[in-house]
Amino acid sequence: MTDRSDLSHLPSYRQPRRSVFSARKIALMASVIAGLGAGVYGLSPSTSPADLFSSPAHAQVNQEVRKVERPIGFADIVERVKPSVISVKVNIKEKTASNDDGDDSSSPFQPGSPMERFFRRFGGPDGFPGLKGGRGRVVQGQGSGFFISPDGYAVTNNHVVDGADKVEVTTDDGKTYTAKVIGTDQRTDLALIKVEGSSNFPFAKLADGKPRIGDWVLAVGNPFGLGGTVTAGIVSASGRDIGNGPYDDFIQIDAPVNKGNSGGPAFNTEGEVMGVNTAIYSPSGGSVGIAFSIPANTVKSVVAQLKDKGSVSRGWIGVQIQPVTSDIADSLGMKKAEGALVAEPQANGPAAKAGIESGDVITAVNGEPVKDARELARTIGGMAPGASVKLNVLHKGQDKVVNLTLGQLPNTVEAKADTDNDSGKGASRGTDVPKLGMTVAPANSVAGAGKEGVVVTEVDPKSAAAERGFKEGDVILEVGGKSVSTAAEVRDAINTARTDNKNSVLMRVKSGGQSRFVAVSIAKG
Repeated sequence: MTDRSDLSHLPSYRQPRRSVFSARKIALMASVIAGLGAGVYGLSPSTSPADLFSSPAHAQVNQEVRKVERPIGFADIVERVKPSVISVKVNIKEKTASNDDGDDSSSPFQPGSPMERFFRRFGGPDGFPGLKGGRGRVVQGQGSGFFISPDGYAVTNNHVVDGADKVEVTTDDGKTYTAKVIGTDQRTDLALIKVEGSSNFPFAKLADGKPRIGDWVLAVGNPFGLGGTVTAGIVSASGRDIGNGPYDDFIQIDAPVNKGNSGGPAFNTEGEVMGVNTAIYSPSGGSVGIAFSIPANTVKSVVAQLKDKGSVSRGWIGVQIQPVTSDIADSLGMKKAEGALVAEPQANGPAAKAGIESGDVITAVNGEPVKDARELARTIGGMAPGASVKLNVLHKGQDKVVNLTLGQLPNTVEAKADTDNDSGKGASRGTDVPKLGMTVAPANSVAGAGKEGVVVTEVDPKSAAAERGFKEGDVILEVGGKSVSTAAEVRDAINTARTDNKNSVLMRVKSGGQSRFVAVSIAKG
């Protein structure tokens, strides 16, 4: 019997090939299918057999992307934090005054200061957020703030409530309460107020850590008096100095912040306050993505003192300081331009009593390096008066340690001596200082110049001296660490610096009652 499974005896039968596709064809088809699969995978959101052909590298990339996924919106965070934000409204009687241009001025900052310019240009009509009213009448201002405790303590800006006769706050649910100003701090532009009427206010937590550049930030406030408004952005920079004072350490954010946002919080994605919005920079007065917030750590320190005693006490060593530039570092033989240069110690201040002199460079406080003059001011200002500190000081090229007890920073600023640009009139023209482009005369020969140093009587506008800011009436007290009283002594000190192969010479200059060090480039030969 013929086996039915054996078909080879049939005429039409052909011996089958070993394989329908060769190994080579299989490989080619697999590559084509894999390519098609990748295309299908990219075009279709659903899972398909084509996913089987995705490469391990592709899968790994997807896993890494999933790790950094973020929520599409911030609704959950906003829902949680927005009730803690308040609108702050103030009434101020006869706050305005007339300036030389006939305009009203209500800025709480020193005339001409950077913050005063911020205030007048970007604050609102007559310089105040939401200000309404005219000269000699009751004016109304409006800003923002936020609760920091359930019993009604809230934070806002000093410039929002400064000089206010009446303060009212409106909460997120539309209720209005009367508030009392507990204390203010003009140097950091912070204020603490107390709202009466409840002991269960929703409040926000101040963040413990520092934000990183690139972190998300949510600004909540009352722009243009519209009510609670939320904007989002990122942290653009940190440690910003806008020229307001030695304690500048602002966080720069690009979340839109407008008029009326002053005193409002900037939240991180944990729902904590990373900073208090205080100023913006804009050519038009509206947001262009440059706003400045006071860091939470500063807010904590200031608010704690305001709550305890209504004011802020800061440590003080009694020195006038300035940054160490690369030219100054070269003049002093320093390897790096770091630390804070003492321009002049104040008479009978803690530093003077401890032996710190003009020209010394403070390089560390309690073992912690000092990066620059602003960092020294912030570090000392953050300490309590009466605290003992150890300063590392570079004194005439030698390192030494100075121990002193901090005094208390005076609340009033000492008046500066007026600069009399005509002080050189009636005096001799003076003697040229070669290569520097200025002439000098003994200070005791020029009326009003004092008895020490040499007074600058003329400056070539195209000279090295002019480039460094020298002007007629400045008094040079020291050159290269040596006191000078004649033009000859100035020349000798410059020649000594050249002999020592220095590129610049350090001069201590008094201008407008203030001393500073200036590094002036000196020509060789």
